[in-house]
Amino acid sequence: MKLLPISRALISVSDKTGLVGFALRLHAAGVEIVASGGTAAALDAAGVPVTPISEVTGVPEMLGGRVKTLHPVVHGGILADLGSPSHIADLEKRGIEPFQLVVVNLYPFEATVASDPSPAEAIEQIDIGGPAMIRAAAKNHAWVAVVVSPDRYDDIADAIEQGGTTMEFRVELAKEAFFRTAAYDAAIVNWLERDRADRLVLAVEMVASLRYGENPHQAAALYATQDSSGWWARTEQLQGKEMSFNNYSDADAAWRLVNDLPVGSVAILKHMNACGVATGDTMVEAFDRAWACDPLSAFGGVIAINGTLDGDTAKSIGRHFVEVVIAPSVTDEAREMLALKKNLRILIAPPPSPFDLDVRAIDDGYLIQKRDRTSTGTSSWETKARDPSPAELRDLEMAWTIVAHTKSNAIVLVNDGAAVGVGAGDQSRVGAAERALAKAGDRAQGAVCASDAFFPFRDGPDTLASAGVVAIVEPGGSIRDDDVIESATEHGVALMFTGERHFRH
Repeated sequence: MKLLPISRALISVSDKTGLVGFALRLHAAGVEIVASGGTAAALDAAGVPVTPISEVTGVPEMLGGRVKTLHPVVHGGILADLGSPSHIADLEKRGIEPFQLVVVNLYPFEATVASDPSPAEAIEQIDIGGPAMIRAAAKNHAWVAVVVSPDRYDDIADAIEQGGTTMEFRVELAKEAFFRTAAYDAAIVNWLERDRADRLVLAVEMVASLRYGENPHQAAALYATQDSSGWWARTEQLQGKEMSFNNYSDADAAWRLVNDLPVGSVAILKHMNACGVATGDTMVEAFDRAWACDPLSAFGGVIAINGTLDGDTAKSIGRHFVEVVIAPSVTDEAREMLALKKNLRILIAPPPSPFDLDVRAIDDGYLIQKRDRTSTGTSSWETKARDPSPAELRDLEMAWTIVAHTKSNAIVLVNDGAAVGVGAGDQSRVGAAERALAKAGDRAQGAVCASDAFFPFRDGPDTLASAGVVAIVEPGGSIRDDDVIESATEHGVALMFTGERHFRH
């Protein structure tokens, strides 16, 4: 395995994390260090021998630092093919010494725009010289190692101390480098397009390799942007098998739903649809009530808990087969109880991030929309038949939140703070109502109903009222709204229109 020794390094970093310790290792290994203005000043202040870039170029930085490394002496030293006699001759003719290592991290553009700066402030954080050096070094990886993150400092220092870098290592570094500049440019494009997104660039990298996708014959992996703040990226898995494609899909759907409900709520999902949701005076009561909604469907599902997973709840969960349990915190007692179920995945997770894009693939294209969110509160709802009681209104609000997270056509029945019937993914709305009622049985007596879109005919409300449903919330907007209102009035059912639809495909 041929090693390429490193005798000269160019360092220009915005993020100076670990810089001094890294540079000291380079110096101890006999590497000459050339650095740009701020980096050179930081190293000099720490007592690390360094040559400022201006001494190499013979030109001081200008335009307030916008131009300092854009010079033939710099890029000639990075781009030279040391296997080419003509390149060697050009270097000798111009007195240019080559670099074998380029260490650059970029101006913090992503962090800057996240703080909602003025356009002028954001533009000043668009790095020009940094990406040019990174790309030059990555292109010439046959002769140059490029490092774009402090996370790689120990790896490159170890390689230098062991005699140099391998081609395999330099190729891996070049891949990281080109991805970094691609992600950086993507962030700039997306910021410039923030008001009207005619163009959208998503630079994603593999975070986890998955055994397979929805089915064993499908390849799959988890990808994300480098600065992803997704809940899964900040989650601790306490135990259990690795997360699968379906586990991530269901866990994300469950976690989003339960975080839209009050603290003390429990949601149980299967195939990204709720099969149990409830609140309770205690967490175990909330879980037991959620499980009771549809125990058959809950088998092998995902449980999301908006509150601490305690011992009593863990004991109750332990009586059933489930794939994943996700909560913001877990007591020691609960950990001990659930540790006996070695395959059960236990996740401690923060709330979902504010990321608001929903991206879906179609044939060699993408459908992108803003993520759906339910309106907060019921103050904008319009009463169309009798007014609901306060208890009915609370259940209607809960049902409306659940139905917004359920695949269309969707009908959700709630009774006293617990879902008792969910009809999801039906081709007709009355069919969804019939499925929800079949699951609810006698529990439909006194329940309320939420429909994710308007009732096109009065057959849906008639069916619900005949089974004992006492209140309905739906978007309204049908040409037959008057028929639906007439049905509710005839049956004495409270009816609220939200003016807001929640299809989910």
